[in-house]
Amino acid sequence: MRPPVVRAPLVWRDPELVVSCLAADGDVVWIDAGVGAPTGRSVVAWGTAVTARASDGGLDAAWDALRASSADRRDDADPLGWAGWLGYGLGLRLLERDGGLHGASPRHDDGGPPDLALLRTDRALVFDHARRTVEAVSTADRAWLDDVRARWDDLAVEEARRAIVPHRASSAPPRWDHDAAAYLALVARCQAAIADGEAYVLCPTTRVTVEGVDDDLTLYRRLRRASAAPQASFVRIGGTSVLGASPEAFVEVTPGGRVSSSPIKGTRPRGTDAAVDAELAHDLATSEKERAENLMIVDLVRNDLTRVCSVGSVEVVELFAVRSYPAVHQLVSTVRGRLRAGATGLDAVASLFPAGSMTGAPKRRAVELLSAWEARPRGIYSGAVGLIGLDGAVSLAMVIRSIVVEAGGADGGARHEGPGGAGPVRVATIGVGGGVTESSVPRDEWDEVGVKAAALLAVLADDATRAS
Repeated sequence: MRPPVVRAPLVWRDPELVVSCLAADGDVVWIDAGVGAPTGRSVVAWGTAVTARASDGGLDAAWDALRASSADRRDDADPLGWAGWLGYGLGLRLLERDGGLHGASPRHDDGGPPDLALLRTDRALVFDHARRTVEAVSTADRAWLDDVRARWDDLAVEEARRAIVPHRASSAPPRWDHDAAAYLALVARCQAAIADGEAYVLCPTTRVTVEGVDDDLTLYRRLRRASAAPQASFVRIGGTSVLGASPEAFVEVTPGGRVSSSPIKGTRPRGTDAAVDAELAHDLATSEKERAENLMIVDLVRNDLTRVCSVGSVEVVELFAVRSYPAVHQLVSTVRGRLRAGATGLDAVASLFPAGSMTGAPKRRAVELLSAWEARPRGIYSGAVGLIGLDGAVSLAMVIRSIVVEAGGADGGARHEGPGGAGPVRVATIGVGGGVTESSVPRDEWDEVGVKAAALLAVLADDATRAS
């Protein structure tokens, strides 16, 4: 028998305050509408964790269990379901299961986070920013709701105390997997493969690591102010945290079966003044190279959606739109369709994943080449993060412009005491990359990687500041 869904209204509290007080530790997923958001919805969810890795062969069983669970649909439980991340390794495994992929799926454990980490959520708080309302939703024991109600009024007292968030900047310099020469060599390798006809566009990536960073929630509070983003999120599962300021919607599926994906291909930095900023945005909008790269990925997404959507329903509803964020301008397109009869949101995920905007085209050959050439498995970066609802809805963002925080050190996960014996050293990693075509200017590709990493590195390195 299905447990009943219990819903209860609560007076408005800021989501950041609620997370700081009710989820300072332990597993949690926070889908974040942003600081002072006038509209939109934030969700804070808890549940039982399920994790799996490609290296131990656990991804197939985890994915099949997720599909089976989602088949038991119920329309009264929004936003409950599954919440967390699907790593890049899962995308490679799904491609491999689909046939024709060789040598790309990771077979060894590099000590990184799981390739899949989800909470089977049975408790959530839903914040409606326009209405300034909060609703508690649960299929768990009523004790959780009673506890939330008992602590809710005390949150107002906590607000003033938590307004100042001291920040301990890391003293360790960023450590890149590739220096400029190595990344330029990787770009050259991609261009040679494109010239040989093996691909049309390739999306190489690299990683930067910073040790001795602050705690995850303090960093995320800073990140959400420094890099406001439409797909922001904070996920902590099993000691790994993903702090997300993603601008890219990987896949959105409504309970009624409407599906969309909004790939990003094309980047320019923000200008130092209004005139320079406008010039950079115009340069992005009119760049033949960026438009060609974007169009190739749009065609790939159209093909992916055609596999799971009704004939004639797939359409490009937005092409080459320039969207501006605090650190960069981006070139964005949107493809939509309607799932065919019998297809589910997870079928759409499986068809789209890994995202073409993070692989290149054709997808299978691109991931084979890049898996052989990149320094290490991508891990969570290039994957997806968000919600998979019991009502059939899916809302997943790309894991880009994100910081992954783990406890451990460069010796493979050993726990070290932080300054003053405060606890284990926390290690932050940032994945960055870009799309390479035959006409790419290699130095520009390296500069773009630096632009994408800069705002995130600043969050890790800035001196103590007021966080609200």
